Parts: sequence; C-alpha cells; structure tokens
Amino acid sequence: MTTALRDMIANPTTAELELVARYGMQPEDSRRERLFEAFSRTGLPHRRLEAWKWTDFKVALQGLDRPSTPPAHDPIPHAGALVFRFSPNGYFPPDHIPDGLNVFEKDEAQALGAAEDVPLGALAASLSGGKARPATLLLEVTSKELPRLHFQFSGEGEANFARVVVVVRSDMALTVSESHLGGAGLTSSVIEFGLQKGSAVNRTVYQRGTSEETIASTALVHLDADSHYTQTSLAFGAKVARLETRVTHQEPSAKATLNAAYLVGKDLHTDFTTHVRHGANSCVTRQLTKGAVLNGGTGVFQGKFFVPRTAGQYTDADMQHKALLLEDGAVVFAKPELEIYADDVECAHGNTSGALDDDQLFYMRQRGLPEKTARALLTQAFVAEAFAEAGALEEVLRAEAEAWLAAV
Repeated sequence: MTTALRDMIANPTTAELELVARYGMQPEDSRRERLFEAFSRTGLPHRRLEAWKWTDFKVALQGLDRPSTPPAHDPIPHAGALVFRFSPNGYFPPDHIPDGLNVFEKDEAQALGAAEDVPLGALAASLSGGKARPATLLLEVTSKELPRLHFQFSGEGEANFARVVVVVRSDMALTVSESHLGGAGLTSSVIEFGLQKGSAVNRTVYQRGTSEETIASTALVHLDADSHYTQTSLAFGAKVARLETRVTHQEPSAKATLNAAYLVGKDLHTDFTTHVRHGANSCVTRQLTKGAVLNGGTGVFQGKFFVPRTAGQYTDADMQHKALLLEDGAVVFAKPELEIYADDVECAHGNTSGALDDDQLFYMRQRGLPEKTARALLTQAFVAEAFAEAGALEEVLRAEAEAWLAAV
C-alpha cells in the first residue's frame, strides 16, 4: 500500500517521499492508512490549492532536514501547569495526573472527521506514534478545578508529529496553553476539542520558529449546547507556519471567541486560517485578528463563516482583520468570507491594512519620543486588543510582543 499511496502524489518531492517512507515504518492500521491516504490526495499543500494559495508547503519543505538552530525558548510558564511535551525523540507526560483528568495513551490511530479538508492535520494523525509516543493522546476532563494543561511541541530533529484529543464533559471547564517552538524541519500537530453541554475551554497558542523550519498546527473544535470556546493566539512565523482552526457549532446557543495576533519579520511567514460552521441555531462567533509585518515578511489571514440553510438561524457572527505594514516590502494577504444561506442572521466582516497613522506618529514625536519608540508603542497598542481574553497569560503575550517590537 505504501507504493500505491506514493503514486497518488503527483511529482513527489524529496520531502514527500521521506514522509511516505515514515508511513511505511508505522504498524499496519486501517484508520492510519485512511488518514495517510487523505494526505496523499494532495501531498504537501501547495499554491494550486485555493485554501493554500498563499502558503506553499510543497515549495518550502524540500526535505526533512534538521535545522541548524535549536528550538525557540518557551515563554509560557510551566510552574503550576500539567505539561505534556512532544519532541521528535519522544513524548513526556507530567509526573502526576490529578483527579478530574483521565489520560488514555492510544497506540492505534483514531478516525479524523473531514481529514481531506486538513491535509497536514491528517498527516500528523497518520504519523504520530512510535518511539514510546502514543498515536493519540486522549484526555477526558471531569472537573472544573484542574490546573492549566500545557502542550509543548518542540525538539531537535527531522520531523515532529502529534495528535491530541480533549473531551470536556458537561458543565466542566478547562484552561489550555500550547507552545509550537520548532526545532524540526517539519512540526505538525492536530488537536481536537469536544465541548459538551455547558462546558468551557480557554486556549492560548504561542508559535515561534526560524526560516529553516515549517510548522503546522491544526485545531478541530466541536461545540455542544451552551458551551463556550475561547482562543487567543500569538505567532511570529517560520519559513512557513500555518495555524488553522475549524469550529463547528453543532448544538444551539454555543459561543466561540477567536482572537489572534501575528508579528512577522524578514524571511518569515505566518498564516492564520479559520473556518466556522454555524450548524445550529442561536450561536455566536466573535473573531479578531491583528497583524504587523516587516520588510521581507508575509502575513496571511483567511477566515470563513458558513451558515447552512437548514440550520444556523439567529446566528450572530462578526469577523475583523486589521494589519499594519510596518515597512516597504511587507506583504499581507487576506481573504475574509461569509457564506450564508439562512435568512435570519446577523453576520459581518471587516478587513483593513495599511501603515501606522502619520498624525499619531507626529504627535508622539512632538512630545520627545524617538521615532523607533513611538512606532513600537503604537504597534504594541494596536495588537494588544487581541490578547484581552487570554486570562492569566495575557501579560505573557504582551511581553513577547513588546520584546519583538523593541528588537526591530
């Protein structure tokens, strides 16, 4: 079957052939085979695919080469958190698992819904496992009082794959953080959240890489009635980095809040892609993405709200993307979309990009601030709004943004 799957990829690159070889070393498993087949239909995503036209992994990842630089430092505090670490060389769980959290380390691959829509998520699910790593890490939350869970995807090597499934039982609550820090030629993870009736998740995502690394983080979120999912992300990019979130409102009166910021320097690329399906009545989505890009950097925002005709009445959804091009040569691509078939909804979207306001810069310069300081303060104030829902980690994200701005 490995040969057949290889033949499904048109003109496979060296990296794709290496991925096929890695699949061939995995134990035989029909679900794993279906997952890798879903990836093989496209191979590494490329610009000829509409959803990937600005983020071309096929070009960026020519081979699974170990980067010359170590992984980025993790600024998310580990103290007081339950830390699960995934690296190319192993999986390292916390020493102690408290009551209210059930952990199941599955050796077999698990089915992944709509795998064809998330090829790098399907790849991660098909190649996770081995080297004392679970094929699927399944977590069940049965408490409101758990410490924060922290997932770290980091480590030196050629490739790093992981799959995590989190089920939050009715009326329970969970705080989650993730750090995607690179260190491998390709790091790809997929994390799924199932929020049962009345439950809540607050998730914070941090990403940082170098121009030698490709990073993909895929999140699939399913919301039952009256559940609330909040997500805050900060990304600095990599050679290509894509943080994709797909949310399904599958029962009434659920709410999703999706906030993000990207700060992208020279030779780096960040892609925030979201897809929200309002598949039940009276659900709410609020989305705010802000970005700032330097010369030679690329920022991508793709957001879509889908409201079918047979469900999704009384949807209340708003999507906003705002970007600053801090220097000549900065590039931002944006594609906000509304696809609405229900007839009783309130949906809106907005998209703006441009330079810092000259009048505000002049005002601050007149008060004695150096131009670099004035530009940093204005940019810092611009992106800070995106961190407002991060809870205890808001100040961490603000500090990381401030440090980046001070260094440019």
